[in-house]
Amino acid sequence: MNFLRGLAAVLAVSIAVASSTSLVNAHGDVTPQAVDTTGLELVGEEWRTTNPYRGNAKALEIGTSAYAQNCARCHGLQVISGGLSPDLRYLEKGDEGDEWFIERIRNGATVNGITRMPAFDGLMSQEAMWAIREYVESKYEE
Repeated sequence: MNFLRGLAAVLAVSIAVASSTSLVNAHGDVTPQAVDTTGLELVGEEWRTTNPYRGNAKALEIGTSAYAQNCARCHGLQVISGGLSPDLRYLEKGDEGDEWFIERIRNGATVNGITRMPAFDGLMSQEAMWAIREYVESKYEE
């Protein structure tokens, strides 16, 4: 009986360690997935400070898929965070929030040497990033 209790305790600790390790690594190690932006008007090489796709149905469609593939792991399905990352429904709306959004998605965030948000600049096009913004804004709390 003591052997089974000991075995159960070792198993419980092993599961806890494995779970905590995956939680630590889960944030900031997303491998960016390609985003097909076919159908979106190109916005050029100069970075915009406001979303050129606001109200664009095609951008919303593309952004929905791109968010699911690249952002949901940390920021949650339907942009509802489980507490690991900021809840994106509460970002500033409209042009006011665009500059912060594009800065963060392009450059990421590091706190005390720990990557809290990976940088997507050079890994994802400007069109893809703004399409994601369009999706995120579609989920904002009223």
